[in-house]
Amino acid sequence: MKALLLSPALVCLSLAETRTLTLREAAELALKQNPELAIARFDEIRGEHAVRLARDPFLLKAAVGSGLAWTQGFPMSIDGSAPSIVQARASQTLFDRQKTHALAQARQNVRTAQIDAGARRDEIVHRTVTLYLDAARIARAARTVAQQVENLVRVAESAAAAVAEGRVLPLESKKAALNLARTRQKAAVLRDEQAFLERSLAAVLGLTPEDRVEPTPEPGIQWDLPAAEPAAVAAAIESSQELRRIESAILAKGFEVSSARAARLPKVDLIAQYALFARFNNFEDYFQRFQRNNTQLGASIQIPVFTGSGPAVQQAQANAEISRLRAEASFKRSQITLDVKKLYEDLRAAEGAREVAKLDLDLARDQVSVVLAQAEEGRATVRQVEEARFMENEKWAAYGDAQAAMDRVRLGILRHTGALMAALR
Repeated sequence: MKALLLSPALVCLSLAETRTLTLREAAELALKQNPELAIARFDEIRGEHAVRLARDPFLLKAAVGSGLAWTQGFPMSIDGSAPSIVQARASQTLFDRQKTHALAQARQNVRTAQIDAGARRDEIVHRTVTLYLDAARIARAARTVAQQVENLVRVAESAAAAVAEGRVLPLESKKAALNLARTRQKAAVLRDEQAFLERSLAAVLGLTPEDRVEPTPEPGIQWDLPAAEPAAVAAAIESSQELRRIESAILAKGFEVSSARAARLPKVDLIAQYALFARFNNFEDYFQRFQRNNTQLGASIQIPVFTGSGPAVQQAQANAEISRLRAEASFKRSQITLDVKKLYEDLRAAEGAREVAKLDLDLARDQVSVVLAQAEEGRATVRQVEEARFMENEKWAAYGDAQAAMDRVRLGILRHTGALMAALR
């Protein structure tokens, strides 16, 4: 029984796959397989069906049937038509401004859905790149900490040997063991975080939760940012999918206003009919002239006289929604401007932090060189060399974090200005 319970888990583990992808390959795979994009595509398809439905009244429709009946006395109608052996009817809307504006609104809604799908694609690409860079950063940190563990193992061994020889107090050995245990715990946490990020990246790419995606050793983006903040703000406003969606929704609501206004306009439908009459329906007895084959071609014209309050209320609601959308668009422009300005402030701060981390790293590397030279002269112990290398690795990790923080800010600028896909290409 236990074997049966364990077998599904073993199957899942056997099917798990680890892929190594470049950043561009990961972004392209996300655009092909991400499940959220498939859902957005269904919204587009639903909008396309709505357009076909709104266009339906303007298409010719025809039906053939029979109104066959036996008549005693005066020939009465069946469903509004005289009794007949065969009857056919065709109809088509020729002029109906309300339906015309409804069709235009449906088409605009499709454009809105397409804009929403584009925004979803941008969001998926941004999420993919963010996870990819975070996974690469954690992988580098894990390698650095693994080197630190090796260094601290040698430090602990050196401290233990020094204690055994009576050259240092046992406290030094306990300190070395504590530092080693802390670093090993940090390495375990980083391994778990790396696994989680790689599985999360696989999920965004449309793979199974058991799969993992490992970044290539040297991921990177061409950070071609606008030279100045005003250019970045203008590019962000121009490329904003959210603003385009709001503007498209305003146009759709404008068609709804026009549709409400058109409620007082006449409507014209084309009508064509044919009927084959039978003699047993007593037409010859009640009408002066009988003809078996009968056709009719004309138009049904309706001129509204009293439309009630519905169209006026619909127009008022649509105008209120347009005012709300315009206010939302104005707020969104201000928000985009503030976001881009804040990103450039963060970029300047991140560049400063990276420069400080670089200077700190250079100092640690120089200290390692000095300690190595002293060790060759017999003036530095193995423990001092390993501790200096440990500090160098710490500075490397700090420099990597500073670089990652600056990359995240640059990534945000690329996303806001609509240049992320171009950077990946």
